[in-house]
Amino acid sequence: MNAKVRPDKNSDTVQAYHHIGLKFPLLSREQEYKLAKAWQTDQDETALHTLIQSYMRLVLGVGAKFKNYGLAYGDLIQEGNLGLMQAAKRFDPDREVRFSTYATWWVKSYMQDYVLRNWSIVRTGTTSSHKKLFFGLRRMRALIHDFSSGPVSAQACQTIAEKLNVSEKDVAYMSSRLSVGDSSLNSLVFDDGEVEVQDTLCDPNPLPEDQAIQAIDGKRRRDWMERALSTLKDRERFIIERRHMTSEPLTLCAIGEQLAISKERVRQIEAQALKKLKAELSSAPIADLME
Repeated sequence: MNAKVRPDKNSDTVQAYHHIGLKFPLLSREQEYKLAKAWQTDQDETALHTLIQSYMRLVLGVGAKFKNYGLAYGDLIQEGNLGLMQAAKRFDPDREVRFSTYATWWVKSYMQDYVLRNWSIVRTGTTSSHKKLFFGLRRMRALIHDFSSGPVSAQACQTIAEKLNVSEKDVAYMSSRLSVGDSSLNSLVFDDGEVEVQDTLCDPNPLPEDQAIQAIDGKRRRDWMERALSTLKDRERFIIERRHMTSEPLTLCAIGEQLAISKERVRQIEAQALKKLKAELSSAPIADLME
């Protein structure tokens, strides 16, 4: 079988892959070295394909351990085969490590990544701790005789965290995540009703008409303020803008230094300007307020 052939989830194809995978005998250490060296030094594709074909059964063995995650076995085999190819291309025969040992890590890694990407429509393993818990939590719960399907208890959470060297927070998160499956927003709230889950969700954003009113009111307030500011003298407006209309207001001393006047004088001008603004805004015509 050419190494480029990838099985799909069709059962006949998987069976064919299984049949061919068991057809080729395992290699001795010397044969592995010779084939890997031929690929490494001469880019001999025939040697590469022979190395891959001889360990296709390894993909089948690793894939069997991931069959309980609800994904198509054929897809797992396909991902594992990609990992096997990657291992064959990267294998260094001079490191005195058997190819099966090296390839197992690559095959397992490809399959784990595939499971994490496809087990749920929501991304599951976002950190190394989450990944460790995703594949080890069930085994650890069995070891401590916790066979419940719900979230782990506080005591069990602490024990698992210590054994896997992860935080209790991560254990609690993954336990909760794995105990609840995906639910469609289009599923019915009641079996005999027509209301869907998405119909019960609240949008935190304002309604369109409220957004329009807020935009109009905001523009109106800006226009009023600009009209009131235009009645101030240049120095008064400068002080008001620097003291009340910026995210980082200046102190009286800082403004006094810029204008070459005393801190007390700045305070007096500010008070006078604020009084003018209040009077101007209070005397706005009713017609303007209702626009």
